[in-house]
Amino acid sequence: MIKKSALRVLEIEQQAIAQLAQYIDDAFVQACQLILACKGKVIVCGMGKSGHIGHKISATLASTGTPAFFMHPGEANHGDLGMLTEQDILLTISNSGETSELLALIPVVKRMNVPIIAMTSNPQSTLGGYSDIHLCIKVQQEACSLGLAPTSSTTATLVMGDALAVALLDARGFTSEDFAMSHPGGSLGRKLLLKLEDIMVKEQSLPLVTEQQTLREVLLVISQKALGMAGVIDSQGKLLGIFTDGDLRRVLDNSIDIHRTRIQDIMTVNSITARPEMLAAEVLSLMQKHKISSLFVTDTTGKPTGAINMQLLLQAGII
Repeated sequence: MIKKSALRVLEIEQQAIAQLAQYIDDAFVQACQLILACKGKVIVCGMGKSGHIGHKISATLASTGTPAFFMHPGEANHGDLGMLTEQDILLTISNSGETSELLALIPVVKRMNVPIIAMTSNPQSTLGGYSDIHLCIKVQQEACSLGLAPTSSTTATLVMGDALAVALLDARGFTSEDFAMSHPGGSLGRKLLLKLEDIMVKEQSLPLVTEQQTLREVLLVISQKALGMAGVIDSQGKLLGIFTDGDLRRVLDNSIDIHRTRIQDIMTVNSITARPEMLAAEVLSLMQKHKISSLFVTDTTGKPTGAINMQLLLQAGII
């Protein structure tokens, strides 16, 4: 019985979302164009469950390039309407389109010539009639077995808000770097903003050797620096190649004399490198693409200025 009830909810809400496609119409495009041309903010307003959804919609808009915040209609009727300016847009949410707290705001909003976008299930509702643009969020039925609790309708409203936010994001050419600017904290901010130069091994910690050194000497450096590799540099300090743990396994299979073999004869040339200003997340993608676990960071002259491996990326929270 419990599973059957839960599955019924999922089925009804999935149908409600599928039916929203018919409402991505000319009015939706006009709403996006109006918001794109807005010089102020999108003020989202809703009461009760619609208000909870409105909070999320305003947060999604704000984090994806559209300045927005939520204004509670009850508080707006008692002073908070001062948040609204003539350069803003009011996005009202009401399933019935008859929410009294929202309707009480209309005369002042109209007097300010602030455009109104309404999300309701009824274009002929009072709020729908007063709006400049109406976005329909009508559903066939609520998922609540009593047909009373807002369930399918709030899901549909949330999805319509997401559609609006993402359509605006794409229209603005909003990038992951832009997204990071509004998400500087936590793992998301680290992944999007942290640069390689902030976490790479530098200076004396770099495992660097000269081309004339023997494999035995290089192995000691690899062991001491604990990055699983060594960089081979020339007399000018430029990176000629690298020697990794993987290279060691390869040469030992060929019975190499570690005391006499020079590293220049067995190193890997044309190795993958990175630049210090690259994002750490970008370098992780590069390493995964080439199936390597470490690499050197070089400057514009080809000199190694740092080194990075998967362990350092893990410690930095990038992985």
